[in-house]
Amino acid sequence: MGRGRTLKSGEDIVGEGDHTDTVHVIIEGHGYRYKTLPDGKRQIIGYLVPGDFCDLYGFLLDKMDHGMAARTPCQVAELSEDHVLMLTSRPALARALWWSELVNAAILREWLVNMGRRTPSARVAHILCELLVRLQVVGQATDDSFRLELSQAELGDTVGLTTVSVNRALQRLRGAGLIVSAGRGITIPDVDALKAFAEFDPSYLHFRQDREERP
Repeated sequence: MGRGRTLKSGEDIVGEGDHTDTVHVIIEGHGYRYKTLPDGKRQIIGYLVPGDFCDLYGFLLDKMDHGMAARTPCQVAELSEDHVLMLTSRPALARALWWSELVNAAILREWLVNMGRRTPSARVAHILCELLVRLQVVGQATDDSFRLELSQAELGDTVGLTTVSVNRALQRLRGAGLIVSAGRGITIPDVDALKAFAEFDPSYLHFRQDREERP
């Protein structure tokens, strides 16, 4: 079903303001959703990991209200509107697609709280906790470590901080013994301690181990 497409790091999957008749699914690599202000400043509004739909209902819109780009080299599958309609005609698959979009909305709500109410260090810690859990689900993280495929500038664009502030936040987390970093690698010596510091409750990700309906 569908066809494959390979993207370089930084390449748009779908540009902000573009029209698309194609639904994209991340097969390999990492991506993100973003919006750009008139002055060129960017806000990252979501991360994309393998298995994520980028624009499930994009074909219903005249143009995309945000863009999606590859953070790393990516392989995406392209599905047509007919493919998606065929999937939604099957109750179990339709349920899985609805669940996917509901989780995306829940993540956006949590990110709003994160940016609006948490300290800089807690904002960064919360994002690290989310990445750990989401990457564990797709087999790209251990119990306490993962590869952070984001620059400090991109992390700043995620949590609404300058690069300098992100650097300071990471230093505080390292100084408190909550994380250990080496290159792109992030190790969390005490996962429960980092989650407590970030006030991270993974329930907003709505992972269910006992789901009977799976795509």
